Amino acid sequence: MTDTIPKPRVMLRCASRGISKAARVLRKGGIVAYATEAVYGLGCDPRNRDAVIRLLRLKQRSVRKGLILIAAAPGQLDPYVAELPARARKTWPGPHTWLVKPSANAPRWITGHHDRIAVRVTAHPQAAALCRLADMAIVSTSANTSGHRPARSYREAVRRFGGKVDYVLRGRVGDRRRPTPIADAVSGKVVRCA
Repeated sequence: MTDTIPKPRVMLRCASRGISKAARVLRKGGIVAYATEAVYGLGCDPRNRDAVIRLLRLKQRSVRKGLILIAAAPGQLDPYVAELPARARKTWPGPHTWLVKPSANAPRWITGHHDRIAVRVTAHPQAAALCRLADMAIVSTSANTSGHRPARSYREAVRRFGGKVDYVLRGRVGDRRRPTPIADAVSGKVVRCA
């Protein structure tokens, strides 16, 4: 009788290959769908204007709204933020998105028409590994078209975006039922509830 259940080491190797491929796609200017704390997200290199505009068109989202960036460590956010207040640092890694003052070099296609930039150091293991392997903070916006509910599974992400993005990374979303809360890091004012 053959053992058809993959051994844990084999499963880890396959997962690692998937993350490596996703990281390569991001570095080459592509768009990746990947699991986050609550939903599947769409991501790309925030410095790549063409990739960001393509992502926004897929979502049918206005560039005016701005986008969230996620990172594996606060240092990956340095090119985009003027400073990271202690209030934000204390909650990371974790499911807390903070609005902070952008750096002078933060692209307008990321900040939109806002005087703040939304950032998070993720605690989702796969999303954090993707940022580490890509060696950058990445765009993190829900895998949906504007006004529709986001994909919450690999299968749903493939169904909605499989032929439209460059890679769908197989993974599992975290146990949050709603997207991460967003608050101003200086005032503490909540912009989006958990």
